[in-house]
Amino acid sequence: MNYTNWYRISMLFILAVALSSCKLGRFVVYNFADIKDYKKFPSRALVSHENKFMFDSTAHGTYPKSIKVSNKKDSVSLDWLLEHHSTVAFLIIKNDTIQYEKYFKGYNKESIIPSFSMAKSVTSILIGCAIDDGLIKSVDEPVKHYLPELEKNGFGKVTIKHLLQMTSALDFSESYFNPFSEAASFYYGRNLKREVSKLKLKGEPGQKFDYVSGNTQLLGAVLESALKGKTVTQYFQEKLWTPLEMEYDGSWSIDKKNHGTEKAFCCINARARDFAKIGRLYLNKGNWNGKQIVSRKWVEESIKADATEGGADYYKYQWWLPSANGDFMAEGILGQYIYVNPSKKMIIVRMGKDGGGVNWSDFFMALANRSDK
Repeated sequence: MNYTNWYRISMLFILAVALSSCKLGRFVVYNFADIKDYKKFPSRALVSHENKFMFDSTAHGTYPKSIKVSNKKDSVSLDWLLEHHSTVAFLIIKNDTIQYEKYFKGYNKESIIPSFSMAKSVTSILIGCAIDDGLIKSVDEPVKHYLPELEKNGFGKVTIKHLLQMTSALDFSESYFNPFSEAASFYYGRNLKREVSKLKLKGEPGQKFDYVSGNTQLLGAVLESALKGKTVTQYFQEKLWTPLEMEYDGSWSIDKKNHGTEKAFCCINARARDFAKIGRLYLNKGNWNGKQIVSRKWVEESIKADATEGGADYYKYQWWLPSANGDFMAEGILGQYIYVNPSKKMIIVRMGKDGGGVNWSDFFMALANRSDK
């Protein structure tokens, strides 16, 4: 290797190291969210329960073996459709029994997959647990009671309910393609507390639905304040991970190694089967095998459509409501889903490398409607 080539390679290496040491650099190096991102960020561990809850399974599941696709002349198998539309894990659970479980593209039941924004729904559950525990009085409490430093930024009228319903009027860019957006700062940055302290409003709260991740990170900050020294991950372990008898260890990504803050808006890392247990908890109105983990009132309030005070009838407390038939789901940016259909006693988990060009909520509803046939 001559000196010129050696020099160029050295300079590229130094540039890469320099870039990776800052938010902009990490944005350039990582480029965009990926299902391997759990390896890129530090995290806090979640430890599986010694007694592991296992769904029953059957070799004769009630799901369609073939499906008609609009751009195909003939029907295709469910396996084919999933594999050719960027899916890495797909579970159909009905009456507590796994009817279908397949993994693709080198993934298996032990593969860790990040939740992305499905973590928003978990953060909502933990807010409900904190209210049950008396750590938070109610959703009508002002955020400033827990984050007094935000009052000077105009947050005097913002309540926890505004954050839960995405009606806070937060001035926040959700673009993950813009390295200077708040979303990029939250995802790639290493000081979430500082980023939260800079948040401001762009209007009056309680007037309009606007889905932005800053609302959920604020919920995480409220929860952390209410916990008084306990981390959000520790509370998650205590209130959900252990009681739900998770099959595997998991983790929650944080912004930095030492005294880090959980990325409440995104990054829980787990296996598909354990994500399904979050769905089972809400399918059973917060009850887990006879024990009330989170109050039934909270669960029902969380998934009941409410378009008042600027709310959207397709979204409630960090849960999406795909129809007026009582179904609901957690959703992540790369096509991560926990879909629950109470009337069919069905849970569907889909994890993907990306959305794969499929309207998954419609697909889930179609599968649910065909499950009795």
